[in-house]
Amino acid sequence: MSTRKDYLLGTTMVAGAAAMSLTMLVPGAAFAQSATNTDQEATQVEEIVVVGSRIRRDNFNAPSPTQVVTREEATLQGFASTTEALQSTAVTGGTSQINNSYGGYVTNGGPGANTIGLRGMGPSRTLVLLNGRRVSPAGSRGSVGSADLNVLPTAMIDRVEVLRDGASSVYGSDAVAGVVNIQTRKNFEGLIFEAQHNEPLEAEGAGGSDRISLVAGARGDRWRAAGSVELYERDELTLRDREFTRCQTDGRRPTAAGASRDYIDPLTGKSKCYPITSTGSNGSSINTIGVSVDGGLDGDGNRIFNGVAGTPAAGAPNVLFNRFRPNSGVTGPMAGYEGVGGTGVNSNVRDTFDDRMLNRSLISPVKIATFYGEGGYQLNALGNAELYGEFLLNQRKSSQTSYRQLALDYAKGSPLIPSNLAFSTFSGDQGLNKGQDIGVRAFIGFGNDHSTQEQRFNRNVVGLRGDFFIPEWRYDLSASYSRSRSEYVSQQFLTNRLVESLDVIEISPGKFQCRELSTNPGCVAAPKLSSQVVGGILPKEWTDYVFRPVKGVTTYEEKIVSLGIDGPLFDLPAGKVMGFFGAEWRDAEIDDTPGLDSQTGNTYNYSTSAITRGSDSVWEVFGEVEAPLLRDAPFAKELTLNASFRYTDYDSYGDDSTYKIGLVYQPIDMLTFRATYGTSYRAPALFEQFVGATSGFQAASFDPCNEIDTATDTPALIANCAAENLPTDFQQKSSVAVITKGGAEAGLKAETSTNMTIGLVLKPTLPEGWGDFAFAVDYYEIEVNNGVAQYGAANILERCYDSNAADFAARVGFCSLVARDAGDKSLTVQNGYVNLATDVVKGLDYTLRYRKDVGPGTALFNLALTQYTEITNKLFDEDPLVEYKGRLNNPEFTGTADLSYAWDKWRVRYGVEWIQGTSDYEYRRQNPATSQFDLEVGDYWQHNTSVQYTGEGWTVTAGVRNLLNEDPPTISSGYNNRVGNAPLYSGYDYLGRTAFVNLTKSF
Repeated sequence: MSTRKDYLLGTTMVAGAAAMSLTMLVPGAAFAQSATNTDQEATQVEEIVVVGSRIRRDNFNAPSPTQVVTREEATLQGFASTTEALQSTAVTGGTSQINNSYGGYVTNGGPGANTIGLRGMGPSRTLVLLNGRRVSPAGSRGSVGSADLNVLPTAMIDRVEVLRDGASSVYGSDAVAGVVNIQTRKNFEGLIFEAQHNEPLEAEGAGGSDRISLVAGARGDRWRAAGSVELYERDELTLRDREFTRCQTDGRRPTAAGASRDYIDPLTGKSKCYPITSTGSNGSSINTIGVSVDGGLDGDGNRIFNGVAGTPAAGAPNVLFNRFRPNSGVTGPMAGYEGVGGTGVNSNVRDTFDDRMLNRSLISPVKIATFYGEGGYQLNALGNAELYGEFLLNQRKSSQTSYRQLALDYAKGSPLIPSNLAFSTFSGDQGLNKGQDIGVRAFIGFGNDHSTQEQRFNRNVVGLRGDFFIPEWRYDLSASYSRSRSEYVSQQFLTNRLVESLDVIEISPGKFQCRELSTNPGCVAAPKLSSQVVGGILPKEWTDYVFRPVKGVTTYEEKIVSLGIDGPLFDLPAGKVMGFFGAEWRDAEIDDTPGLDSQTGNTYNYSTSAITRGSDSVWEVFGEVEAPLLRDAPFAKELTLNASFRYTDYDSYGDDSTYKIGLVYQPIDMLTFRATYGTSYRAPALFEQFVGATSGFQAASFDPCNEIDTATDTPALIANCAAENLPTDFQQKSSVAVITKGGAEAGLKAETSTNMTIGLVLKPTLPEGWGDFAFAVDYYEIEVNNGVAQYGAANILERCYDSNAADFAARVGFCSLVARDAGDKSLTVQNGYVNLATDVVKGLDYTLRYRKDVGPGTALFNLALTQYTEITNKLFDEDPLVEYKGRLNNPEFTGTADLSYAWDKWRVRYGVEWIQGTSDYEYRRQNPATSQFDLEVGDYWQHNTSVQYTGEGWTVTAGVRNLLNEDPPTISSGYNNRVGNAPLYSGYDYLGRTAFVNLTKSF
């Protein structure tokens, strides 16, 4: 992705903070400076460095624009943390982010982590800096590779700079899609107390958040010190708390006659509620049992032998059932159970919903404590050097509530099976019955389970900076050490304990004990099968024995030593040629040790994880030069060239080099053109190289040999399945096991990319009294090659079974990644990280700003629009690029606009965020006029308003986010991840109308 850079006047952040925030800053002071600044004020400039360049400068004439978010604007918009501001549509351009609604999904960084990815290329291609230095990755579980935004010191932040232009030649690896630089308050003196509360008004008190902080600073003749301490807490928002998540339905479109295509629950007369979204069965059975002899049972519970039923009662349908739920009114062979699901009836009759499912987290709760300190001491030596340091300590405690089904297998002949069900043989042993057939399987709605994460992040920086021995040159030598340690705990059924608890003997009528009690002290016998057990009412002593917390620990350490020198190289007629040269060494280590039960595969019906452990280091040298070629010449008020270069040598993949060239051309005062072109790269993250083999599962239908269609399947697939002695009507009974592992052994290399931006800035001088106007448009192209990705289990299986007979038999190519068990015919797929993907993003950014004195105050209007003209991806060279622009969660257009008015001690603001409607019909090759699925959402608008009053030493801000209470749009189940009936997408607001108040008091 791209990163952008720019430079700020020293007076800008004081006088022009309101004007800059959440706008695309462009060359020239007009976009950054208050309109009230005089020429004299504009000359009082401090040379500083802003993200995108290492060179100090005193103007805005940079090749790439930068978006700046100030703390004042973040407060006016009601954001309670830096994380919320960075993940907003105004910063991300509407691309999906990993936020607090992803707690139930497998994400890099683990549950509770918040990341940012620019241009839709993901967080691994966006570099996060704090005061110009890297923020190390943090998170839990093995796939930790990006900065966790939760560690940032919100109270101490002055502004956030967002660069969307490739900058690997300036910052090194990861700066592909962009750079986000967080700048803390500088030279702060005094004491500030701040408190904020956000209260969702539609969630009955759930989902609220609070932040309190204290910032202090002092200075002496030779020293300075400042720091902050803050506490942030967000309450849980559950599925129960919002209307659109209380009942997940099929969400199908009605027929032409207006009839519902959803399954109507006969108990409510409305669409049935489901626990999860999936195709076909819409969720797993709960509160039922599975019994089977040959084909199953008919409507009266009579056993079916070779398709011949017993004598059914008069008028009873001869239907085969595969699930039965407790019903005390049923008599006969299946006394106490009625048939639900199966052939000939709607399988949705079976139970799939439990009220406790609504306790699941929609937005997970969190508690965050952060301490930040920085200081400096003038040595009066070593070139007027300052010895400086930074210290950051952060602790996050987060959790998620989920819902668990328990498929409990009672062995054939077990005394735990009631006598009227003793006839049943459900299937062969699936791992719980020591080789014995399963007599009855109980699909139990177990209830809620919880996962927790406790993360500690520490970052220490020490450095020395001063005048170099060459006049006008400066040096900066720094070293940093960062460490993240995360303990993550999940509740799991332990397979070995389930096995022993189900192997019982009856020691007295109705009383059981584990058969192998002597070798398994503490073993608690499983409960006898009953309607209560099937309904999830289980003995606490037994659940405490089989359902145990499993804890893993993840650590990530990074050490950095960096040296840079900068100053003038020589003079040209147009000015000084400035240079920056430096070197850097980085070393990183990851160690994720899952719980022993997770490592050994002892977690029942859950993925297994191996240890992830590895390290990598890099040496780099780099330089940047900026040369003013023309100044104040005819048709060339300015022509400036910027060029940077970096040489990199990684232990893991070897050496590489990147470069970037930028040009700023201003023919006349009101018009500026700018352009950049360069290369970037991303070294594989440590988890992509070393993640331990982790198992996951795909549905049995992923097996290419499952129910072959001789009319549509390829001849190669049919022949290869036959070579494995599988008939065309073969039905896979087991899930497809997918093993994910790192790619270091396969020689994983770095991603490479090219970046181009071309833009213009228009700043006409308007007649006196008309105000100030500025407009900018930037076109960008980013192409990533050799992208680090996984083939994907589906791709591996398809390409293996469609390969020629010789390759299939020899197990070469993709077939080397596939193994089929000779016994139960189950499949296992190895899915590691490799270099193969191509990603392309193209688009335009439009920015408009207008400021005018009106009455006693000043009105300011900002408009920012992002347009994606191409978002394409492919895995293999021979594949066509697949277009994602305009698909669900990938809007072509997004925009933000805000109008504010400031007078005396007051300021009012009204803002709007817009996400264009999206559709998946074309991608899914469905006709929107005839499809039964709703795969389209309309435009989404969110309105925010606030008012601020500043008194003597205090400021109060109050407002409402999502003023009109805009709910997320809804789509059908079966194709996309949903939250309730809405798409899972960070651009939509799940909280609803939310009031906020912020109080700041200075001392």
